[in-house]
Amino acid sequence: MTAQEAGGQASAGAMGLEELLALPATVNVTTAGRALGIGRDKAYELIRKGKFPVRTLPLGGTVRVPTVELWKVLGIEQRRDAGVSA
Repeated sequence: MTAQEAGGQASAGAMGLEELLALPATVNVTTAGRALGIGRDKAYELIRKGKFPVRTLPLGGTVRVPTVELWKVLGIEQRRDAGVSA
């Protein structure tokens, strides 16, 4: 999926580009699955099988997914503030 597709007409529950770009640094598995267009159960199944398309961070009884890796899989480039200098 490209960034353009992510922001276009989407099925119920799917995230648009604006929502994807507003995600925090890490998200839970349900949110990551929604971003990828899959349900919670399928997302956990793929994680258990080691086939989830992005790296996951197991933290005790919780699993988090780095948002920047979701963006890469979806073909979305991170936006940088043009007015900020390094």
